[in-house]
Amino acid sequence: MPDVAVPILMYHEVSPHPHPAFRRYTVSVRQFARQMRWLAGSGYEAIDMDALVAAHRGTGELPTRPIVITFDDGYQGCAEHAVPVLRERGFTAVFYLVTGRVGGTSNWTSPEVGAELPLMSWDTARNLASDGFQCGAHTVTHPRLTDLDAAGCRSELTEARRRLEDELGRPVAHLAYPFGDCNAVVREMAAETGYATGCSTRRGLSGPDDDLLALHRVTVYGHESLSDFKTRVRTGTGLRERAGRALGRWTHGILRHGSSS
Repeated sequence: MPDVAVPILMYHEVSPHPHPAFRRYTVSVRQFARQMRWLAGSGYEAIDMDALVAAHRGTGELPTRPIVITFDDGYQGCAEHAVPVLRERGFTAVFYLVTGRVGGTSNWTSPEVGAELPLMSWDTARNLASDGFQCGAHTVTHPRLTDLDAAGCRSELTEARRRLEDELGRPVAHLAYPFGDCNAVVREMAAETGYATGCSTRRGLSGPDDDLLALHRVTVYGHESLSDFKTRVRTGTGLRERAGRALGRWTHGILRHGSSS
C-alpha cells in the first residue's frame, strides 16, 4: 500500500430534523450536502472497504485522494437523505447494519441517550447493495463485544455475517464494532469468523500500517462546522481537539522549563 493516509469517515444519522437527544451524532441534510460538495471539489474519491483491503494487500491501487464514507447502525434517515447526495456526487459508501434490528428501531440508544431512531428495512438494504453501496456487519444486537463471553461474541459476529449474506445474496467481509469496543481477543475472533476488516472508533487517519481489524476512523459530529469537518478529513482530529493538544504540549513545556530552572 502506498504511503497514503486514508480518512475513514464515521457517520451515524443524517436527517433534516435531528432528534434533540441524538443531535451530537446527527448531521443535517444541508450539512451533509456541503461536506460532500467540499470533498468532491477537493478531489476526493470515495472507495469501499474492498478497495482499501486490496491496496493493503498490494493487489489494487488507491486514487490520489481516497476517502471511505461509513454509516454505523443503518438508520433510515441515511438511506432517505444521505444516499441521494452521495449519488449526486458519484460517491459510494459503506453501511454497517445491526441485523437483529433491521426494520425496527435502535433500542441500544435508549439507555444511552433516551431515544430510539428508525432503522432501514431489508428491502432498503438490498436496494443499496444493488446500487453499488456496500453493507457490512454491526453485529446482531449491538452489544459491547468485550463484555460477552467467547460463545456470545462468536455468535454475534457469525450470525450477523450469515444473515447479511442470506438477505443480500453476496459475500460480506466487513465489520464495525459497536461502540468501537474491541480488544485482541475480539479482533482474532473477527478474523476467524471471516471478516477482512473491522472498524473501530480509534481517532485518526488510516495509514498503510493500520491494523485492518482495528481501523482508525474520523467521527463526524452534527454540532461542528464545515471548518471542523475539513480539519478532521485532513488530520483525523477536530479543531478543538488539536487546540487542546497544543495547549497541553505548551503547558507541559512550561512545567518542564519551570521545574528545571
